[in-house]
Amino acid sequence: MTPNLNNSENLFVANLQQVSLEKLVKSKLEVLFQQQKEAQVELNGLYNIVLEQVEKPLIELALKAYNGNQVKTALMLGINRNTLKKKIDNYKLKPKKGAQILAVAPETTVAPTATLAQ
Repeated sequence: MTPNLNNSENLFVANLQQVSLEKLVKSKLEVLFQQQKEAQVELNGLYNIVLEQVEKPLIELALKAYNGNQVKTALMLGINRNTLKKKIDNYKLKPKKGAQILAVAPETTVAPTATLAQ
């Protein structure tokens, strides 16, 4: 079935298959930098903000793909299992074997000074 390209959401999905993750991130960052310039505000801690917004869903989805198996998830991600465990704790993820891993604990940290443009 051909996607309905009249709907902007469907157009995004259709283009997603042709655009690399790097280009998507770059596009979002360009918007963020333009907004920052127009608002004349300083961005502090941007590296960590971007890293968290990419790393957290990556870990969530990888855990889900391996049904919460941290050893297999760590191997797939190419990181040590102890490193994965630290990241799970840091992001307050609740991996459970045999369950979907998308549920996260409520945030208790202070919101970052800037977020990527939606």
